[in-house]
Order: sequence, then structure tokens, then C-alpha cells
Amino acid sequence: MVCMYRGLVTMTKKAFPSSSSSSSVQELYDLCKKTFTPSGTSPASPHAIQKLCSLLDTIRPADIGLKEEDQGDDRGHGLFGLPRFNRVGRWAQPITYVDVHECDSFTICIFCFPTSSVIPLHDHPGMTVLSKVLYGSLHVKAYDWVEPEKMQRSMGPNDSPVLYPSRGGNVHCFTAITPCAMLDILTPPYQEAAGRKCTYYHDYPYSSFTTGKGDELNDGNEEDYAWLAQIGTPDDLYMRSGEYQGPVIKV
Repeated sequence: MVCMYRGLVTMTKKAFPSSSSSSSVQELYDLCKKTFTPSGTSPASPHAIQKLCSLLDTIRPADIGLKEEDQGDDRGHGLFGLPRFNRVGRWAQPITYVDVHECDSFTICIFCFPTSSVIPLHDHPGMTVLSKVLYGSLHVKAYDWVEPEKMQRSMGPNDSPVLYPSRGGNVHCFTAITPCAMLDILTPPYQEAAGRKCTYYHDYPYSSFTTGKGDELNDGNEEDYAWLAQIGTPDDLYMRSGEYQGPVIKV
């Protein structure tokens, strides 16, 4: 069980029509190919990441095959969903995962969420992830790893309690406030043989446990921390594959 620092944010995006759906996703692929290397052997520079973020921010639903009429669909299917006569109650609807492109260097994918659906706390070990909300609202609960022996020393007025380690990475949970879709770039991709396996966690209040080493927090900010315990894949994680129907990418 490890101690983490918690952050909360709501990501919201209003969708607008696009006039460049035939080229935007190709441009995104081309820049990813130029920026990333297999297995992250040569990490991208902050400048390169910022350039990619700027391009990602211009991507709109139509650029990746989502139609305007699908954005009000509260069942998570979007353009990639089941026939309407096969659909059942919202409580039983899955999150739809769409693989746009995957190679040794990166993955481009889409998640379509029905309202209140959740991707539980999970990690991206040794990976960089860029996310863009295409439409709707999404709540993000995120934790960053902290080193217990440094917690007290990090509590000064000019010091951040958040550490960004060379391994482990950010752990986060997504909850859909409204029907929404998110475009993700993951680099390098998940690969269990290389140690990049998705692990799920359950969080407990910091006050639930102590380290027994005399390094506990005592400055009143305990609610900003939590203990995370590794768990198996949650039984209520309901996800299905969808088919990418956006512009063809030339590789």
C-alpha cells in the first residue's frame, strides 16, 4: 500500500463542427510518429509535447468520426455503438473503446462514456498520456506518488508536496458527468512484457493507516493524501470495443 497526493479536476468541452476532418487526424498521427520512439527509448522534449498538445486541442468530434447527433447519446455508444433496437437501460451500458491507431511507439484511441460511467483508479507505468475531452464533462480524480520520508519536509510554504518520480506515474479515475468522449494518446503503449501493465487501485483516507515510522503528516492537510491498495480488475468495469469510422490514416 502506498501513499498518494490527490488532485481533483473537472474537464469540460463543448463540441463544434469541424471543417478539416480529412486532415486533422492524419496530422495528429504524423506528429506522433515524428515525436515518439518505440518503448520511449528517447523521451520527447517538453517543447515537442507542448506542440502535440496544441495540435490535440484543435481536434474536434467530426475529425475522428463522431457526428453531432451522437453527442447527446446518453448510452456511451456514439457513432461506434450498437443498433438502437439492441440497446438496453443506461445502467447496463458500457464505455466504448475505439482503437484509432496503435504501433510500437504510441496508441491513439477514443473513449465514449455514458453519464455516470467510471474508469476506476488505474496507472500508466513508464508512460506519457495526453487526453482531450471532445464533448461533454468528465471528472478526474488523480494521485501523484509521494515518498513518505519526504512528506514532512515538503510541507514548507514554498515547497510542493507533489513529487514526480521516474517510475510509477500518475494514478487517476474518470467519472462521466454527462455523456462525453475523450481522445487519448498513450506513449509508449501498454505492454505487459515490458512492465507496462495496467494496475487498478482502491483508495483509503490517509487517516485510516499510519506508517509506524514517525513520519506521519501532522499539518492539517491529511485530506489531500490517501493510501492506495492494488486490486484486481474491477468486476463493474464494463467496456466494449467500437469500430473507428473516422478518416483513414496513411501510415
